[in-house]
Amino acid sequence: MSAGAEVARLKGWPLLLAAMSLSLANFVVVLDITIANVSVPHIAGSLAVSPSQGTWAITSYSVAEAICVPLSGWLAARFGAVRVFLAAITGFAVFSLLCGLSRSLEALIVFRIFQGLSGGPIMPMSQTLMTRIFPPEKVGMALGLWSMTVVVAPILGPIFGGTISDDWSWHWIFFINLPVVAFCLVFALRYLLRFETPMVKRPIDFIGLLLLVIWVSALQIVLDEGRNADWFASSFICTLAVIAVIGFAAFLIWELTEANPVVDLSVFRQRGYSAAVAAQAIAYAGFFSAIVVIPLFLQTNLGYTATYAGYATAFVGVLAVIMSPVAAGLMARIDVRKLITFGVVWLGLISLLRTGWVTQMDFFTISLPQFLQGLGMPFFFIGTTSLALGSVRPDQTASAAGLQNFMRTLAGAFATSLATTMWEREAKMAHADLAGLVHPLPQSAGFTPDQARLILERIVQTESVTLATNTIFWGCTALFAVAAMLVWLAPRPLAKVDLGAAH
Repeated sequence: MSAGAEVARLKGWPLLLAAMSLSLANFVVVLDITIANVSVPHIAGSLAVSPSQGTWAITSYSVAEAICVPLSGWLAARFGAVRVFLAAITGFAVFSLLCGLSRSLEALIVFRIFQGLSGGPIMPMSQTLMTRIFPPEKVGMALGLWSMTVVVAPILGPIFGGTISDDWSWHWIFFINLPVVAFCLVFALRYLLRFETPMVKRPIDFIGLLLLVIWVSALQIVLDEGRNADWFASSFICTLAVIAVIGFAAFLIWELTEANPVVDLSVFRQRGYSAAVAAQAIAYAGFFSAIVVIPLFLQTNLGYTATYAGYATAFVGVLAVIMSPVAAGLMARIDVRKLITFGVVWLGLISLLRTGWVTQMDFFTISLPQFLQGLGMPFFFIGTTSLALGSVRPDQTASAAGLQNFMRTLAGAFATSLATTMWEREAKMAHADLAGLVHPLPQSAGFTPDQARLILERIVQTESVTLATNTIFWGCTALFAVAAMLVWLAPRPLAKVDLGAAH
């Protein structure tokens, strides 16, 4: 810690307000990942686009945030952690305002991209500064306070998003960031400037960064727009696919030979790290697919409002909060691979339980799997992070943690696009199959032929979407099974890791 920080230690209310400003800044960044999930039908309806196109509001934010995360270390070293944090939350507020003012899908996507780019550095910077403003003996408590925002925000996101979209307007899911960021800015400027980190002029790998943006963006557009353009029957999609493949290959070659790479890929030489990151990314893809599809299914097929869809999905965080300290405590006594396997298998069993969903199910049937799922989440999230970071050298921990966050966030963005694409495709196939099995309503039912056809069409459409949703859950179950097996490719880690680095 710098000398200035040593002679001007915060205590009492100043320390509490500074810690709250850092924690709340991180809270709104994580909140914005899930707050839009249940609002997608509202956004799509307001902007006159399909719900699957509306999911761009989710993926654009996630991809932009993922791209920016690997740059956080360089930004902090070049400009100072406090300056980067202040600039990031200011940009986050500006683009949150612009997102709320958007009147077209194109504008919303552009502003969500810049909101994600602004939000990317906030998570690592807020964590870094939490460790600087607290005395060494209380750093563990500080990281615990900071970590709670990561757990609580995804729980509150669906509730806030649903309630706001139903009672006010979807625009307010972005406007509510403004008073929170204003609070963070006021007290960050008042108390954090003295904790600025040393600045070092480090070269940045502009070519590596450009290649990263090109291949990730091209691949994301292929996944999002492929279904609308008839996939590889479209020359536009084919061109983007070629760009993504060539860009990815060029990115790998450049980063492995560059002296100062924007992404340190050398950590993948450690078998434990590679296995843990792959398992986490694949399992997170299955986890996030359900997070995206369930609110869409509840609102478009079962007639749930966004508020009640938020209530139904929010139960996922209850047991996660309770079991997080239990999982962290068991890491020191039990082979972490066993704990991860338990967590991932548990998530797979819950996904398997959902494959039996039917159109007539009640609120309890929907919310119970959400509640039970929380039991396995801490063992999966904390365990894979511990295994990954425990497999690399101490001097590689920062790079390894950033790359792991990048892979996980990217997996969530890709899963969103693939899950919604498969969901629509499976619904159309199921509709075609069911339509051939339906018999006309008898004339004695009292309906005109046109009325009978409309009733039957509605029934077929509803049941086909339910079958498509169950198919997605089967796919998620398969992903969890693959992730559980990948974990055992890693040797048991010998190093103990500060679990605060998980975020």
